[in-house]
Amino acid sequence: MDIATVAGILVFLGLTVSAIFISEGPAGFKPFMNMEALLMVMGGTLCATLVNYPLGQVVGLGKVIKKTLMSQGEDTSDIVVTFVNLSQKAKRDGFLALQADLKNIKNDFLRRGVQLVVDGADHEFIRGMLETEIGFIRERHKVGQEILNAMGTYSPAFGIIGTVLGMILMLSSIDDVAAVPRRMALALAAAFYGLGSGYLIFLPMGGKLRRRSEEELLVKEIIIRGVLLLQSGATPSVVEANLKAYLEPSKRLIVKPAQPAGAAPGAPAA
Repeated sequence: MDIATVAGILVFLGLTVSAIFISEGPAGFKPFMNMEALLMVMGGTLCATLVNYPLGQVVGLGKVIKKTLMSQGEDTSDIVVTFVNLSQKAKRDGFLALQADLKNIKNDFLRRGVQLVVDGADHEFIRGMLETEIGFIRERHKVGQEILNAMGTYSPAFGIIGTVLGMILMLSSIDDVAAVPRRMALALAAAFYGLGSGYLIFLPMGGKLRRRSEEELLVKEIIIRGVLLLQSGATPSVVEANLKAYLEPSKRLIVKPAQPAGAAPGAPAA
């Protein structure tokens, strides 16, 4: 789970609750216990999202949120090490020898790319297959980002709508001037819910999903580059040098220098 996302939301809620309690005590929470305002904001945001997007995409929003909260970036240095090892074995035993290593590759995209190499697919066919899949992944991620950003735009607007609606109802049936401040506070709770959910949850989660998407697509670009280098018969040292260019300087140190094919485990690289 992504601790930063959960921690950011919980810490803000804790600070808000603390500020209310310090200022007004337990009685300060009463204006915020407004179910009508919450329904207006959340219901209006959901309905506007349904108007803007197909039902199937909105229903799939749960998977998008789960991906934002639960997914963790893959270690790119491990991918580089995997390709270096595969290229060493391919140089020594040929591409067909890589068939035995496929079951040990956890990354499905990487496994399918290596399978294409084992099957003897040519350079352009491999590139076309893998880049087409990346295009579809980018489009799916784009839809999820758009939905979250749209909800982040709608919820503050429905917060204002709820506030205006509450004030209209208050002023149209007012018979006690002394009750105006209390009723106005209840009406303003809708604005609080709308602004809070928009700028604390929906928009930041849209940004986090965009970052997750960029990380995943970078991993897949590294894999495509590695598969094409493997298919071309590049030496392990060339594979290592090319793929290290995608890594951060700190991660480049983790990747051990490639050994020449057939060299002893402790032998220095050529």
